[in-house]
Amino acid sequence: MEKIYLGSSDLEVSKICLGTMTFGEQNNEAQGHAQLDYALERGINFIDTAEMYPVMPRSETTGATERIIGTWLKKSGKRQDVVLATKIAGPSKAMTWVRNGQNNFDENPESFHKNKLSNLVVLCKTHHDSVHNGSLIINGYKDT
Repeated sequence: MEKIYLGSSDLEVSKICLGTMTFGEQNNEAQGHAQLDYALERGINFIDTAEMYPVMPRSETTGATERIIGTWLKKSGKRQDVVLATKIAGPSKAMTWVRNGQNNFDENPESFHKNKLSNLVVLCKTHHDSVHNGSLIINGYKDT
């Protein structure tokens, strides 16, 4: 599997990223573990998840995907072999069960994943992007 650097970081990731938004809804824990094993066996080391996964978001399942990845990391011992990308959800009137609908991650977004993940590097604080005067702005950082 071809590897590339993630942006200007020193993180080397596979060109293909495994999306996990179905773990905990369409796929159970054993199936999620099998998919993670299958991906790593083929050289995929880049895994994407999010606090609100699996989709479609429901209070009963929110966080299940990260928990499944966490149990796989513990069971497999492969934490050093993967680059794990996760996102925290912004406040939403439609998903009030996520942090009680509050925007309470402003000071330390890392703390929301600390109990599930190790070696977390925050690349972007939220999942909301905007375009202003022709420039991409990601949480106040202007792409020049």
